Amino acid sequence: MDLAMKPEDVAFRDEVRAFLKENLTEDLKAHARLTPGILADQDLRVEWLKRLYKRGWAAPSWPKQYGGAGFNVMQRFIWASECAAAGAPAGSNMGLSMVGPTLMGHGTEEQKAHYLPRILDGTDWWCQGYSEPGSGSDLASLQCRAVSDGDDYIINGTKLWTTGAHQSNKMFCLVRTDTSAKPQEGISFILIDDFPAKGIKIDPIITLAGDHEVNQVFFDDVRVPKKNRVGAENNGWTVAKYLLEFERGGAAHGAALKNALNKLRTMAGMERDGDGRKLIDDPAFRRKIDELDVEATSVEFTEHRIMSQLSNGQNPGAAASIIKLKGADTNQKITELGVEAIAYYAQPDVIEARTWGSNTKPVGADHTLMVMPKYLNTRAQTIFGGSNEVQRNIMAKAVLGL
Repeated sequence: MDLAMKPEDVAFRDEVRAFLKENLTEDLKAHARLTPGILADQDLRVEWLKRLYKRGWAAPSWPKQYGGAGFNVMQRFIWASECAAAGAPAGSNMGLSMVGPTLMGHGTEEQKAHYLPRILDGTDWWCQGYSEPGSGSDLASLQCRAVSDGDDYIINGTKLWTTGAHQSNKMFCLVRTDTSAKPQEGISFILIDDFPAKGIKIDPIITLAGDHEVNQVFFDDVRVPKKNRVGAENNGWTVAKYLLEFERGGAAHGAALKNALNKLRTMAGMERDGDGRKLIDDPAFRRKIDELDVEATSVEFTEHRIMSQLSNGQNPGAAASIIKLKGADTNQKITELGVEAIAYYAQPDVIEARTWGSNTKPVGADHTLMVMPKYLNTRAQTIFGGSNEVQRNIMAKAVLGL
């Protein structure tokens, strides 16, 4: 595996840096900095997408035939790495990262022609209807029903932890269309166009960090055309697994972790230990940072290995689960060390100070403001997209053959 960049890769990296320098405004960087998870000010999310769309880079991994950038594996890694280093907003449009690729793999030509352009230009924003009360990582146990009624389905039930439902006009949803089959064989993948429509209720769920990021969605006799089904009826499990590869994978987890570690080092250079010394000069604390650096490097090199396999047309297998698990674990440890670094400033949480456009001052230095919110938000990383326990089971079967 050759880690050196080719001249064309260096040229592309410089092109990306020039684009970010010109288009990544201070407002957009502040928006990203003040967001503990992936959602905050919707207007700024739309603005960033439109800037990317104008350049032709809204969908780096999409092929050009569907309006994507058509980046190769190395270009996608460079793009994601440079965005992480520059402090760009997270790519939080589930249409781009999940629905679009799923439609390319399993959708009809009519569905592709209708939905893909609307995803690219920001007309449609999607949310994911997978988890339910009592059916999170065990998706096969979901109970939200879709009963056939002529050319339509009538949906009843509820979905939980629905990220961004309050900011979306579309939903992709797993529903049970056959109660007599095996759990995995009675599920269908449905696109809900009219969202929220009559019969749909969205209740906010406020997180530990005080943010409105997730919701519970209720369906009461919601009618959806059967033409909005992706794949065959009762074959939604196959479609769902295909989509989860995109949710759990993705490029530059290592770059994002390295960027977070660099910020932690900078912060440790401003904080003091109990003896008044710079925290970064404390051997015990510095060792903790170095240990996390080793873990972040392992994630980065695993991504390089995956890129090498993909470039050679190989299937990396359970690599998405490896990256998802190790990336989430390492990120949680980084945020934990951040809380340790700011000590008593971790306790005061002035939510207004991290609200976009607010003039409220934080308690303590500016660099302490987002440490605890990010710590609280990352607690969910080892659960969403398939819990760590699920990822370990996948790796045990696919990698170790247990």
